[in-house]
Amino acid sequence: MIIKNISLKNFRNIKDINFSPDSEMNVICGENAQGKTNIIEAIWLLTGAKSFRASKDSAFIKFGEKKAIISSVFLSENIEKEEKIEIGEKKSVFLNEKKLSLSSNIAGNFRAIIFSPNDLSLVENGPSVRRKFCDTAIGQLYPSFISVLREYNRAVFQRNCIIKDYKYDASVSVMLDVFEKEIAEKGEKIILYRKRFIESIKNFVGSIYNEISGGREELDIEYIPSFSGENLEEELKKSRKEDMNCGCTSIGPHRDDIEFKINGISARLFASQGQKRSIAIALKLSEAEVINKISGEYPVCLLDDIMSELDPLRQNYILNHIKGKQVFLSCCDPSNIKNLNKGKIFNIKKGEIKE
Repeated sequence: MIIKNISLKNFRNIKDINFSPDSEMNVICGENAQGKTNIIEAIWLLTGAKSFRASKDSAFIKFGEKKAIISSVFLSENIEKEEKIEIGEKKSVFLNEKKLSLSSNIAGNFRAIIFSPNDLSLVENGPSVRRKFCDTAIGQLYPSFISVLREYNRAVFQRNCIIKDYKYDASVSVMLDVFEKEIAEKGEKIILYRKRFIESIKNFVGSIYNEISGGREELDIEYIPSFSGENLEEELKKSRKEDMNCGCTSIGPHRDDIEFKINGISARLFASQGQKRSIAIALKLSEAEVINKISGEYPVCLLDDIMSELDPLRQNYILNHIKGKQVFLSCCDPSNIKNLNKGKIFNIKKGEIKE
């Protein structure tokens, strides 16, 4: 997967830019609030996923304008493709100049991984961050997973509404049966997808972690379900009384977690900041390896403003040891990229870019 050209019009603070990146390393350099992250965000939106900045679509449109446009020409499986996203009162998505009936149908055509400063805390943050990492990656590989996850979340929401009313009206138990069946059906699929993804990650994460950290530690990763039984529907029925007291569904894949261990010891509780950041980097790069293994090509790697958070050892790894992948790296401080061996540097100021 290689972007040959990227064009943005009226996207956030960017009026009109068009550039052709290097096939490997691309550094987007500039001070804060000049548009670096906007470029990274625009490329990420081409995957069909939501923004990593949790913005509404209206926030993408430059102030005073009516429509924002993101377009890109890229190579996928040695075939040149073109994607375009138009964001106005509604969002329209085009693939090879053909308008798609649903914007979500773009998923699976262009693949990327995104790594931002928040991801450096992936190990020590709450379980929802680790679940989101897993689900976003799976959604790019298997677009049908997105609808399964959406339907599951809807069923959990409905069950939560019902259990809050149950103490006042026991007749709603019939509806609990309906939604628990759906939660179990969709939830077991989600768990299976996630476990398979984690098993694939295991094939790469240990060796990548060792290379990044320069150490001899052994890293392991494990999927931790929120219930111990084998039948999710039965477990949901058992948990009804407890769930009525807390007002929410306490078990299911929406409560599962991923655990990291260094030499058999919990990394979240005992690892140093350097070790945790090495795990986060290794995890993201392992995601790229899994995508390559399953799809046959590497995703584009988007690294947003992480260099200042890393020590020189990890900075050098990011700059010069990510091989065979196209990388877009945003950076504020030029001193953080002084050891760059090859690639292109694009300077951005007030939403305008210069090579």
